[in-house]
Amino acid sequence: MAARLALDANGIATLARQIRSPNADARPPGVAVDMIVVHNISLPPGVFGTDDVVRLFTNTLDPAAHPYFAGIAHLRVSSHFFIRRDGELLQFVSANDRAWHAGVSAWKGRERCNDFSVGIELEGTDDLPYATAQYSVLARLIRALRHRYPIVDIVGHSDIAPDRKTDPGPAFDWPRLRRLVAR
Repeated sequence: MAARLALDANGIATLARQIRSPNADARPPGVAVDMIVVHNISLPPGVFGTDDVVRLFTNTLDPAAHPYFAGIAHLRVSSHFFIRRDGELLQFVSANDRAWHAGVSAWKGRERCNDFSVGIELEGTDDLPYATAQYSVLARLIRALRHRYPIVDIVGHSDIAPDRKTDPGPAFDWPRLRRLVAR
């Protein structure tokens, strides 16, 4: 049986490798964490297994290392969590704090989704199937987040920023995730 994944009172996940991102700040006072946003990312696009996502979220991405990086190295973005293809879980920001993952966004009439959401990045692309290990860890993480916070909604980046974003894309199996979370 896999070790239990939980979040402590400081918003830190057990079993997650901790890598601090400077791209975070305090949530607005009195705002409950009640939504999870699922994203995808791979750097360079479509390439898996590099540390370039870590470099992006820690502001150390070399713009000269790949032609694509010149257009994104200046961005100051982060996510709370990143799940690699093999299921490794990395945490960049405490779930108690605000990570900079959603950008201009709105859900159910509320803007600034970063204020009330936890961002989870999956190593992937819109069009390639996600790995079984990713679904397993994602479901366990969602259960842990639900235990710690009053989570109401689990949405894709495309749901909160439909004019800008398409992730996690058509390859993401929402029914599969729902089944795993319900176990």
